Amino acid sequence: MTSLELYELSPRATRAAEVERSASVVAGLDEGPRRMLNVVVAALGLVIAAPVMLVIAVLVKLTSPGPVFYRQPRVGVNRRGPLTPAGNHRRAIDMGGQPFTIYKFRTMTASSSSQNRAVWASQNDARITPIGRVLRKFRLDELPQLFNVLMGDMNVVGPRPEQPTIFQNLRRQIPRYGDRQLVRPGITGWAQINHHYDETIDDVRKKLSFDMEYIGRQSLLEDLKIMLQTAPAVVLRKGGW
Repeated sequence: MTSLELYELSPRATRAAEVERSASVVAGLDEGPRRMLNVVVAALGLVIAAPVMLVIAVLVKLTSPGPVFYRQPRVGVNRRGPLTPAGNHRRAIDMGGQPFTIYKFRTMTASSSSQNRAVWASQNDARITPIGRVLRKFRLDELPQLFNVLMGDMNVVGPRPEQPTIFQNLRRQIPRYGDRQLVRPGITGWAQINHHYDETIDDVRKKLSFDMEYIGRQSLLEDLKIMLQTAPAVVLRKGGW
């Protein structure tokens, strides 16, 4: 039986406590080394990818009016945890995690991007620009998120951060969806290399199962393995379209 099956079969309160305790123990054991790994990988990644990012920035600017980068609020790590009462002097409303601003190369027309509509993009979405379609296919639009890693909002590996409005909707529809916020969100992750972009609730449920598997066995070695598997997954278009 997998860790996910055990997670789903135990009583709700016990399940939440076990997941929170497991994540806290792991974080306490190797949060320092793992954080250092993320900073080093992000810094090296920015240096290596700088020429590619420059070319992408020029192409985005020349082929579509609007800004090169796209900023959007996302839900980050939940330091409060599922067992901590909602509402404190810092966050009166339980948003599910610490909100932060994510950075990406713009892949949609400026008018649609600026509206910040809380909807998923579909494979044939008319809002996606020709350059944006290529960037999304190979996930090159995610490169600016290396800055988010350096700022501490994200790790290289972790569950993908969701928009606040979509997050609240999913948390109401899918049991224990909020538990994925027990760790920092990531640019890549176990769910991202095993499944494509979210388009349906079933997609979210499948990716949640991968996220919970990752949280159950997270470690420095696990992060390294996922990082090494990311490049082949991207090249083979395993997780993008």
